[in-house]
Amino acid sequence: MTNLKNLRLLKNFTSFLLILICTLSIAQAQSSHSTEDAKTIDKIYDQMFIDGRCYQWLEYLSLQIGHRLSGSTGAEKAVAWTKSVLDTLHLDSVWLQPCMVPHWVRGAKEEVRLIGNKKGGNIDLPALALGGSVATPGEGLPQAGIVAGVVEVKEWSELEKLGEKGIKGKVVFYNRPMDPTFIRTFNAYGKAVDQRVHGASRAAKYGAAAVLVRSMTLAMDDFPHTGTLIYDPEQPRIPAAAISTLAAEKLSAALQENPKHQLYMKLNCEMLDDKPSFNVIGEIRGSEHPESIIIIGGHLDSWDVGHGAHDDGAGCVQSMDVLRILKAVGYKPKNTIRCVMFMNEENGSRGGKQYAEEATRKNEKHLFALESDAGGFTPRGFTFEADSTVFSGFFEKVRDLEPLFEPYGLTIARGGSGADIGPLRSTKALLSGYSPDSQRYFDYHHTANDTFDKVNKRELEMGAASMAALVYLIDKYGL
Repeated sequence: MTNLKNLRLLKNFTSFLLILICTLSIAQAQSSHSTEDAKTIDKIYDQMFIDGRCYQWLEYLSLQIGHRLSGSTGAEKAVAWTKSVLDTLHLDSVWLQPCMVPHWVRGAKEEVRLIGNKKGGNIDLPALALGGSVATPGEGLPQAGIVAGVVEVKEWSELEKLGEKGIKGKVVFYNRPMDPTFIRTFNAYGKAVDQRVHGASRAAKYGAAAVLVRSMTLAMDDFPHTGTLIYDPEQPRIPAAAISTLAAEKLSAALQENPKHQLYMKLNCEMLDDKPSFNVIGEIRGSEHPESIIIIGGHLDSWDVGHGAHDDGAGCVQSMDVLRILKAVGYKPKNTIRCVMFMNEENGSRGGKQYAEEATRKNEKHLFALESDAGGFTPRGFTFEADSTVFSGFFEKVRDLEPLFEPYGLTIARGGSGADIGPLRSTKALLSGYSPDSQRYFDYHHTANDTFDKVNKRELEMGAASMAALVYLIDKYGL
Protein backbone atom coordinates (compact mmCIF):
# COMPACT_ATOMS: atom_id res chain seq x y z
CA MET A 1 0.00 0.00 0.00
CA THR A 2 2.90 2.32 0.85
CA ASN A 3 4.58 1.58 -2.48
CA LEU A 4 1.34 2.44 -4.36
CA LYS A 5 1.09 5.71 -2.47
CA ASN A 6 4.72 6.55 -3.30
CA LEU A 7 4.06 5.75 -6.97
CA ARG A 8 1.10 8.14 -7.04
CA LEU A 9 3.21 10.83 -5.40
CA LEU A 10 5.93 10.27 -7.98
CA LYS A 11 3.41 10.55 -10.85
CA ASN A 12 1.96 13.74 -9.38
CA PHE A 13 5.44 15.20 -8.95
CA THR A 14 6.35 14.24 -12.51
CA SER A 15 3.18 15.90 -13.84
CA PHE A 16 3.90 18.98 -11.79
CA LEU A 17 7.48 19.05 -13.07
CA LEU A 18 6.32 18.78 -16.69
CA ILE A 19 3.82 21.62 -16.19
CA LEU A 20 6.51 23.71 -14.55
CA ILE A 21 8.95 23.05 -17.40
CA CYS A 22 6.30 23.95 -19.99
CA THR A 23 5.38 27.10 -18.10
CA LEU A 24 9.02 28.14 -17.81
CA SER A 25 9.57 27.38 -21.50
CA ILE A 26 6.59 29.54 -22.49
CA ALA A 27 7.71 32.32 -20.17
CA GLN A 28 11.24 32.07 -21.56
CA ALA A 29 9.90 32.24 -25.13
CA GLN A 30 7.72 35.23 -24.26
CA SER A 31 10.68 36.89 -22.56
CA SER A 32 12.77 36.22 -25.66
CA HIS A 33 10.10 37.77 -27.86
CA SER A 34 9.81 40.75 -25.55
CA THR A 35 13.58 41.26 -25.62
CA GLU A 36 13.63 41.01 -29.41
CA ASP A 37 10.69 43.41 -29.72
CA ALA A 38 12.22 45.87 -27.28
CA LYS A 39 15.41 45.92 -29.35
CA THR A 40 13.47 46.51 -32.56
CA ILE A 41 11.49 49.32 -30.97
CA ASP A 42 14.74 50.87 -29.71
CA LYS A 43 16.03 50.78 -33.29
CA ILE A 44 12.88 52.50 -34.50
CA TYR A 45 13.28 55.37 -32.03
CA ASP A 46 17.04 55.61 -32.64
CA GLN A 47 16.51 55.78 -36.40
CA MET A 48 13.97 58.55 -35.94
CA PHE A 49 16.18 60.65 -33.66
CA ILE A 50 19.25 60.21 -35.86
CA ASP A 51 17.69 60.50 -39.32
CA GLY A 52 14.05 61.52 -38.96
CA ARG A 53 12.48 63.27 -41.93
CA CYS A 54 9.05 64.31 -40.63
CA TYR A 55 10.17 67.68 -39.22
CA GLN A 56 11.88 68.83 -42.42
CA TRP A 57 8.90 67.60 -44.44
CA LEU A 58 6.55 69.57 -42.22
CA GLU A 59 8.72 72.65 -42.63
CA TYR A 60 8.35 72.49 -46.41
CA LEU A 61 4.62 71.72 -46.27
CA SER A 62 4.03 74.59 -43.86
CA LEU A 63 6.32 77.30 -45.19
CA GLN A 64 6.52 76.56 -48.92
CA ILE A 65 2.92 75.42 -49.47
CA GLY A 66 1.04 76.78 -46.46
CA HIS A 67 -2.67 76.35 -45.76
CA ARG A 68 -4.48 73.79 -47.88
CA LEU A 69 -8.26 74.14 -47.82
CA SER A 70 -10.00 71.66 -50.12
CA GLY A 71 -10.40 73.02 -53.64
CA SER A 72 -7.62 75.57 -53.22
CA THR A 73 -4.33 75.97 -55.08
CA GLY A 74 -2.56 75.11 -51.83
CA ALA A 75 -4.35 71.75 -51.67
CA GLU A 76 -3.36 71.00 -55.27
CA LYS A 77 0.29 71.80 -54.54
CA ALA A 78 0.22 69.68 -51.37
CA VAL A 79 -1.08 66.65 -53.30
CA ALA A 80 1.67 66.93 -55.92
CA TRP A 81 4.42 67.50 -53.34
CA THR A 82 3.30 64.65 -51.07
CA LYS A 83 3.28 62.18 -53.94
CA SER A 84 6.75 63.33 -54.99
CA VAL A 85 8.08 62.71 -51.46
CA LEU A 86 6.56 59.23 -51.31
CA ASP A 87 8.12 58.46 -54.69
CA THR A 88 11.57 59.05 -53.17
CA LEU A 89 10.99 56.41 -50.47
CA HIS A 90 11.09 53.52 -52.98
CA LEU A 91 7.83 52.02 -51.78
CA ASP A 92 6.11 49.19 -53.63
CA SER A 93 3.27 51.45 -54.80
CA VAL A 94 2.41 55.16 -54.74
CA TRP A 95 -0.78 56.52 -56.27
CA LEU A 96 -3.46 59.21 -56.20
CA GLN A 97 -7.05 58.26 -55.38
CA PRO A 98 -9.54 60.72 -56.94
CA CYS A 99 -12.31 62.33 -54.92
CA MET A 100 -14.58 65.34 -55.43
CA VAL A 101 -14.33 67.97 -52.69
CA PRO A 102 -16.26 71.11 -51.70
CA HIS A 103 -14.76 74.45 -52.71
CA TRP A 104 -15.57 77.19 -50.20
CA VAL A 105 -13.70 80.50 -50.26
CA ARG A 106 -13.48 82.99 -47.42
CA GLY A 107 -13.13 86.14 -49.50
CA ALA A 108 -12.10 89.49 -48.04
CA LYS A 109 -11.40 89.82 -44.32
CA GLU A 110 -14.43 89.59 -42.05
CA GLU A 111 -15.72 92.70 -40.28
CA VAL A 112 -17.49 92.32 -36.95
CA ARG A 113 -17.80 95.25 -34.57
CA LEU A 114 -19.93 96.38 -31.69
CA ILE A 115 -21.40 99.75 -32.61
CA GLY A 116 -20.60 102.37 -30.02
CA ASN A 117 -22.95 104.77 -28.32
CA LYS A 118 -22.48 108.25 -26.92
CA LYS A 119 -20.08 106.91 -24.27
CA GLY A 120 -17.57 105.37 -26.65
CA GLY A 121 -16.60 104.33 -30.15
CA ASN A 122 -16.98 101.06 -32.02
CA ILE A 123 -15.31 97.91 -30.71
CA ASP A 124 -13.78 95.61 -33.33
CA LEU A 125 -14.22 91.92 -32.58
CA PRO A 126 -11.64 89.59 -34.22
CA ALA A 127 -13.65 87.07 -36.23
CA LEU A 128 -13.45 84.29 -38.81
CA ALA A 129 -16.37 83.06 -40.90
CA LEU A 130 -17.23 79.44 -40.20
CA GLY A 131 -16.42 77.05 -43.01
CA GLY A 132 -19.34 76.70 -45.40
CA SER A 133 -21.05 79.87 -44.20
CA VAL A 134 -22.97 82.07 -46.61
CA ALA A 135 -22.06 85.75 -46.91
CA THR A 136 -24.01 88.49 -45.17
CA PRO A 137 -26.84 89.29 -45.18
CA GLY A 138 -27.86 85.75 -46.05
CA GLU A 139 -28.70 83.19 -48.67
CA GLY A 140 -30.10 84.63 -51.88
CA LEU A 141 -29.69 88.27 -50.86
CA PRO A 142 -27.19 90.86 -52.17
CA GLN A 143 -23.83 90.73 -50.40
CA ALA A 144 -23.53 93.48 -47.82
CA GLY A 145 -23.08 93.96 -44.11
CA ILE A 146 -25.87 93.78 -41.59
CA VAL A 147 -26.65 95.86 -38.51
CA ALA A 148 -28.72 94.12 -35.86
CA GLY A 149 -29.28 93.67 -32.19
CA VAL A 150 -27.59 90.82 -30.33
CA VAL A 151 -28.94 88.18 -28.00
CA GLU A 152 -26.55 86.03 -25.93
CA VAL A 153 -27.27 82.37 -25.20
CA LYS A 154 -25.28 79.57 -23.58
CA GLU A 155 -27.66 76.62 -23.75
CA TRP A 156 -30.00 75.33 -26.46
CA SER A 157 -32.97 75.66 -24.11
CA GLU A 158 -32.52 79.45 -24.08
CA LEU A 159 -33.41 79.61 -27.78
CA GLU A 160 -36.80 78.08 -27.13
CA LYS A 161 -37.42 80.40 -24.19
CA LEU A 162 -36.58 83.48 -26.27
CA GLY A 163 -38.60 82.20 -29.21
CA GLU A 164 -39.17 84.11 -32.43
CA LYS A 165 -40.16 87.22 -30.51
CA GLY A 166 -36.76 87.49 -28.84
CA ILE A 167 -34.62 86.28 -31.75
CA LYS A 168 -36.11 87.34 -35.10
CA GLY A 169 -33.88 89.79 -36.97
CA LYS A 170 -31.10 89.59 -34.37
CA VAL A 171 -27.64 88.07 -34.19
CA VAL A 172 -27.59 85.08 -31.86
CA PHE A 173 -24.33 85.02 -29.87
CA TYR A 174 -23.44 81.53 -28.59
CA ASN A 175 -21.18 81.99 -25.60
CA ARG A 176 -20.84 78.56 -23.98
CA PRO A 177 -17.14 78.14 -23.02
CA MET A 178 -15.23 74.88 -23.17
CA ASP A 179 -15.23 73.22 -19.75
CA PRO A 180 -11.74 73.61 -18.21
CA THR A 181 -12.25 70.76 -15.74
CA PHE A 182 -11.70 68.06 -18.37
CA ILE A 183 -8.11 66.81 -18.27
CA ARG A 184 -8.30 65.68 -21.90
CA THR A 185 -9.22 68.84 -23.75
CA PHE A 186 -10.84 66.91 -26.62
CA ASN A 187 -13.63 66.02 -24.19
CA ALA A 188 -14.17 69.70 -23.43
CA TYR A 189 -14.21 70.45 -27.15
CA GLY A 190 -16.77 67.73 -27.75
CA LYS A 191 -19.09 69.24 -25.14
CA ALA A 192 -18.98 72.71 -26.69
CA VAL A 193 -18.56 72.31 -30.45
CA ASP A 194 -22.23 71.55 -31.17
CA GLN A 195 -23.01 75.27 -30.97
CA ARG A 196 -20.54 75.92 -33.80
CA VAL A 197 -21.69 73.00 -35.94
CA HIS A 198 -25.45 73.37 -35.55
CA GLY A 199 -25.91 76.84 -34.10
CA ALA A 200 -26.76 78.64 -37.34
CA SER A 201 -29.70 76.44 -38.27
CA ARG A 202 -30.98 76.23 -34.70
CA ALA A 203 -31.09 80.04 -34.58
CA ALA A 204 -32.48 80.37 -38.12
CA LYS A 205 -35.51 78.37 -36.98
CA TYR A 206 -36.52 81.41 -34.90
CA GLY A 207 -35.71 83.99 -37.58
CA ALA A 208 -32.16 85.00 -36.56
CA ALA A 209 -30.29 87.22 -39.02
CA ALA A 210 -26.87 85.66 -38.26
CA VAL A 211 -24.89 83.94 -35.52
CA LEU A 212 -21.63 84.52 -33.69
CA VAL A 213 -19.93 81.71 -31.77
CA ARG A 214 -17.33 81.87 -29.03
CA SER A 215 -14.16 80.20 -30.34
CA MET A 216 -13.54 76.59 -29.34
CA THR A 217 -10.51 77.03 -27.08
CA LEU A 218 -9.57 77.29 -23.41
CA ALA A 219 -7.04 80.03 -24.21
CA MET A 220 -7.93 83.66 -23.58
CA ASP A 221 -6.56 85.48 -26.62
CA ASP A 222 -7.57 87.30 -29.78
CA PHE A 223 -7.19 84.42 -32.25
CA PRO A 224 -10.62 83.46 -33.59
CA HIS A 225 -11.09 79.78 -34.44
CA THR A 226 -12.87 78.80 -37.63
CA GLY A 227 -14.34 75.33 -38.25
CA THR A 228 -17.11 73.71 -40.18
CA LEU A 229 -20.82 74.25 -39.72
CA ILE A 230 -23.64 72.05 -40.98
CA TYR A 231 -26.77 73.69 -42.33
CA ASP A 232 -30.13 72.01 -41.83
CA PRO A 233 -31.73 71.87 -45.30
CA GLU A 234 -35.10 72.61 -43.69
CA GLN A 235 -33.93 76.03 -42.41
CA PRO A 236 -32.69 79.22 -44.11
CA ARG A 237 -28.92 79.52 -44.41
CA ILE A 238 -27.75 82.46 -42.35
CA PRO A 239 -24.21 83.88 -41.96
CA ALA A 240 -22.08 82.43 -39.16
CA ALA A 241 -18.72 83.44 -37.70
CA ALA A 242 -16.59 82.73 -34.64
CA ILE A 243 -15.08 85.48 -32.52
CA SER A 244 -12.04 85.20 -30.27
CA THR A 245 -12.47 84.37 -26.59
CA LEU A 246 -11.39 87.86 -25.51
CA ALA A 247 -13.88 89.32 -27.98
CA ALA A 248 -16.57 87.05 -26.55
CA GLU A 249 -15.82 88.34 -23.06
CA LYS A 250 -16.01 91.95 -24.27
CA LEU A 251 -19.26 91.39 -26.12
CA SER A 252 -20.84 89.59 -23.17
CA ALA A 253 -19.83 92.39 -20.76
CA ALA A 254 -21.15 95.04 -23.15
CA LEU A 255 -24.51 93.28 -23.50
CA GLN A 256 -24.85 93.02 -19.73
CA GLU A 257 -24.34 96.76 -19.53
CA ASN A 258 -26.62 97.53 -22.46
CA PRO A 259 -28.71 94.69 -23.95
CA LYS A 260 -29.79 96.99 -26.80
CA HIS A 261 -26.29 97.23 -28.31
CA GLN A 262 -26.15 96.95 -32.10
CA LEU A 263 -23.63 94.84 -34.04
CA TYR A 264 -22.21 95.33 -37.54
CA MET A 265 -21.22 92.14 -39.36
CA LYS A 266 -19.91 91.58 -42.87
CA LEU A 267 -18.80 88.22 -44.28
CA ASN A 268 -17.64 87.79 -47.88
CA CYS A 269 -17.50 84.00 -48.20
CA GLU A 270 -18.89 81.90 -51.02
CA MET A 271 -19.48 78.23 -51.84
CA LEU A 272 -18.36 77.34 -55.37
CA ASP A 273 -18.82 74.15 -57.38
CA ASP A 274 -17.11 70.98 -56.17
CA LYS A 275 -13.60 70.39 -57.48
CA PRO A 276 -11.59 67.23 -58.19
CA SER A 277 -8.86 66.35 -55.72
CA PHE A 278 -7.04 63.29 -54.41
CA ASN A 279 -6.05 61.15 -51.45
CA VAL A 280 -2.31 60.42 -51.64
CA ILE A 281 -1.40 56.79 -50.92
CA GLY A 282 1.82 54.80 -50.60
CA GLU A 283 2.36 51.24 -49.44
CA ILE A 284 4.83 48.49 -48.61
CA ARG A 285 3.38 45.17 -49.76
CA GLY A 286 3.12 42.39 -47.18
CA SER A 287 5.51 39.44 -47.45
CA GLU A 288 3.07 36.85 -46.06
CA HIS A 289 -0.42 38.35 -46.18
CA PRO A 290 -0.40 41.09 -48.85
CA GLU A 291 -4.20 40.99 -48.95
CA SER A 292 -4.39 42.16 -45.30
CA ILE A 293 -3.94 45.92 -45.00
CA ILE A 294 -2.72 48.10 -42.14
CA ILE A 295 -3.09 51.83 -42.72
CA ILE A 296 -1.71 54.89 -41.00
CA GLY A 297 -2.67 58.41 -41.99
CA GLY A 298 -3.69 61.99 -41.42
CA HIS A 299 -5.54 64.61 -43.45
CA LEU A 300 -3.64 66.70 -45.97
CA ASP A 301 -6.13 69.54 -46.12
CA SER A 302 -6.24 72.34 -43.55
CA TRP A 303 -8.23 75.48 -42.93
CA ASP A 304 -7.31 78.58 -44.92
CA VAL A 305 -5.59 80.38 -42.05
CA GLY A 306 -2.17 79.59 -40.54
CA HIS A 307 -0.03 76.76 -41.90
CA GLY A 308 -2.13 73.81 -40.79
CA ALA A 309 1.02 72.59 -39.03
CA HIS A 310 -0.54 70.76 -36.08
CA ASP A 311 -3.86 70.22 -37.86
CA ASP A 312 -2.94 68.09 -39.66
CA GLY A 313 0.38 68.52 -41.39
CA ALA A 314 1.95 66.80 -38.38
CA GLY A 315 -0.17 63.67 -38.78
CA CYS A 316 0.62 63.41 -42.49
CA VAL A 317 4.40 63.69 -42.19
CA GLN A 318 4.42 61.31 -39.21
CA SER A 319 2.51 58.71 -41.24
CA MET A 320 4.90 59.10 -44.18
CA ASP A 321 7.89 58.70 -41.88
CA VAL A 322 6.47 55.49 -40.39
CA LEU A 323 6.96 53.75 -43.75
CA ARG A 324 10.45 55.20 -44.12
CA ILE A 325 11.46 54.12 -40.60
CA LEU A 326 10.27 50.54 -41.06
CA LYS A 327 12.26 50.27 -44.27
CA ALA A 328 15.30 51.90 -42.68
CA VAL A 329 15.46 49.37 -39.79
CA GLY A 330 15.10 46.50 -42.27
CA TYR A 331 11.68 45.33 -41.13
CA LYS A 332 9.75 43.34 -43.74
CA PRO A 333 6.07 43.46 -42.81
CA LYS A 334 3.85 40.39 -42.98
CA ASN A 335 0.84 42.49 -43.98
CA THR A 336 0.61 45.34 -46.44
CA ILE A 337 1.31 48.65 -44.68
CA ARG A 338 -0.21 51.67 -46.34
CA CYS A 339 -0.05 55.37 -45.50
CA VAL A 340 -2.95 57.55 -46.62
CA MET A 341 -3.00 61.34 -46.70
CA PHE A 342 -6.72 62.03 -46.79
CA MET A 343 -8.23 65.08 -48.47
CA ASN A 344 -11.11 67.18 -47.10
CA GLU A 345 -11.42 66.13 -43.46
CA GLU A 346 -12.05 69.70 -42.36
CA ASN A 347 -15.23 70.47 -44.28
CA GLY A 348 -16.74 67.30 -45.61
CA SER A 349 -14.58 64.19 -44.98
CA ARG A 350 -14.93 63.32 -48.65
CA GLY A 351 -11.48 61.68 -48.77
CA GLY A 352 -12.16 59.30 -45.90
CA LYS A 353 -15.54 58.36 -47.32
CA GLN A 354 -14.09 57.81 -50.79
CA TYR A 355 -11.31 55.61 -49.42
CA ALA A 356 -13.80 53.42 -47.52
CA GLU A 357 -16.08 53.17 -50.56
CA GLU A 358 -13.17 52.06 -52.73
CA ALA A 359 -12.06 49.54 -50.11
CA THR A 360 -15.56 48.05 -50.02
CA ARG A 361 -15.84 48.00 -53.81
CA LYS A 362 -12.51 46.19 -54.13
CA ASN A 363 -13.36 43.89 -51.22
CA GLU A 364 -10.11 44.88 -49.50
CA LYS A 365 -9.39 43.40 -46.08
CA HIS A 366 -8.37 46.09 -43.61
CA LEU A 367 -6.89 44.65 -40.45
CA PHE A 368 -5.94 47.85 -38.63
CA ALA A 369 -6.15 51.63 -39.15
CA LEU A 370 -4.30 54.29 -37.15
CA GLU A 371 -4.88 58.03 -37.54
CA SER A 372 -2.79 60.93 -36.24
CA ASP A 373 -4.98 64.05 -36.06
CA ALA A 374 -4.41 65.51 -32.62
CA GLY A 375 -1.29 67.59 -33.19
CA GLY A 376 2.44 67.01 -33.07
CA PHE A 377 2.80 67.16 -29.30
CA THR A 378 4.43 64.76 -26.81
CA PRO A 379 3.10 61.19 -27.25
CA ARG A 380 0.82 59.91 -24.51
CA GLY A 381 -0.49 56.67 -26.07
CA PHE A 382 -3.18 55.22 -28.29
CA THR A 383 -6.93 54.70 -28.09
CA PHE A 384 -8.74 51.79 -29.75
CA GLU A 385 -12.22 50.97 -30.98
CA ALA A 386 -13.52 47.92 -32.84
CA ASP A 387 -16.46 45.69 -33.62
CA SER A 388 -16.35 43.28 -30.67
CA THR A 389 -18.01 40.52 -32.74
CA VAL A 390 -14.98 40.54 -35.03
CA PHE A 391 -12.18 41.34 -32.58
CA SER A 392 -13.20 39.32 -29.57
CA GLY A 393 -10.80 40.11 -26.76
CA PHE A 394 -8.86 42.54 -28.98
CA PHE A 395 -8.39 45.08 -26.22
CA GLU A 396 -6.82 42.53 -23.91
CA LYS A 397 -4.46 41.45 -26.70
CA VAL A 398 -3.44 45.03 -27.34
CA ARG A 399 -3.01 45.66 -23.62
CA ASP A 400 -0.54 42.76 -23.54
CA LEU A 401 1.75 44.95 -25.64
CA GLU A 402 1.64 47.82 -23.16
CA PRO A 403 4.82 46.86 -21.22
CA LEU A 404 6.81 47.42 -24.41
CA PHE A 405 5.53 51.01 -24.53
CA GLU A 406 6.15 51.85 -20.87
CA PRO A 407 9.75 53.06 -21.40
CA TYR A 408 8.37 55.68 -23.78
CA GLY A 409 5.56 56.87 -21.51
CA LEU A 410 2.78 55.44 -23.68
CA THR A 411 -0.52 53.97 -22.54
CA ILE A 412 -3.27 51.92 -24.18
CA ALA A 413 -6.93 52.83 -23.67
CA ARG A 414 -10.37 52.42 -25.16
CA GLY A 415 -11.61 55.44 -27.06
CA GLY A 416 -12.14 57.03 -30.45
CA SER A 417 -9.93 56.88 -33.52
CA GLY A 418 -10.20 59.51 -36.26
CA ALA A 419 -12.65 61.14 -38.65
CA ASP A 420 -10.89 59.94 -41.80
CA ILE A 421 -10.66 56.28 -40.78
CA GLY A 422 -14.11 56.28 -39.15
CA PRO A 423 -15.84 55.13 -42.38
CA LEU A 424 -13.70 51.96 -42.24
CA ARG A 425 -15.88 50.75 -39.37
CA SER A 426 -18.00 49.16 -42.09
CA THR A 427 -15.02 46.97 -43.07
CA LYS A 428 -14.78 45.63 -39.49
CA ALA A 429 -11.21 46.93 -39.05
CA LEU A 430 -9.66 47.67 -35.67
CA LEU A 431 -9.38 51.47 -35.45
CA SER A 432 -6.92 53.47 -33.37
CA GLY A 433 -6.18 57.11 -32.66
CA TYR A 434 -2.72 58.43 -31.82
CA SER A 435 -3.02 60.47 -28.61
CA PRO A 436 -0.42 63.14 -27.90
CA ASP A 437 -0.67 65.53 -24.96
CA SER A 438 -3.78 67.63 -25.59
CA GLN A 439 -3.21 70.66 -23.36
CA ARG A 440 -1.99 73.04 -26.09
CA TYR A 441 -3.83 71.67 -29.10
CA PHE A 442 -6.86 73.96 -28.90
CA ASP A 443 -4.63 77.01 -28.52
CA TYR A 444 -3.83 76.56 -32.22
CA HIS A 445 -6.66 74.48 -33.68
CA HIS A 446 -8.31 76.11 -36.73
CA THR A 447 -6.49 79.43 -36.23
CA ALA A 448 -3.96 81.68 -37.93
CA ASN A 449 -1.71 80.69 -35.01
CA ASP A 450 -1.34 77.08 -36.21
CA THR A 451 2.09 77.69 -37.70
CA PHE A 452 5.27 75.65 -38.11
CA ASP A 453 7.11 77.39 -35.29
CA LYS A 454 4.56 75.99 -32.83
CA VAL A 455 5.74 72.41 -33.52
CA ASN A 456 8.61 70.96 -31.47
CA LYS A 457 10.95 68.71 -33.48
CA ARG A 458 11.58 66.21 -30.70
CA GLU A 459 7.88 65.85 -29.88
CA LEU A 460 6.94 65.38 -33.54
CA GLU A 461 9.61 62.71 -34.02
CA MET A 462 8.64 60.90 -30.81
CA GLY A 463 5.12 60.65 -32.18
CA ALA A 464 6.22 59.20 -35.51
CA ALA A 465 8.43 56.63 -33.77
CA SER A 466 5.60 55.67 -31.41
CA MET A 467 3.27 55.12 -34.34
CA ALA A 468 5.88 53.01 -36.12
CA ALA A 469 6.39 50.87 -32.99
CA LEU A 470 2.66 50.16 -32.72
CA VAL A 471 2.37 49.31 -36.41
CA TYR A 472 5.36 46.96 -36.10
CA LEU A 473 3.77 45.08 -33.18
CA ILE A 474 0.32 44.87 -34.74
CA ASP A 475 1.84 43.61 -37.99
CA LYS A 476 4.05 41.03 -36.25
CA TYR A 477 1.51 39.56 -33.85
CA GLY A 478 -1.83 40.23 -35.53
CA LEU A 479 -5.05 40.59 -33.59
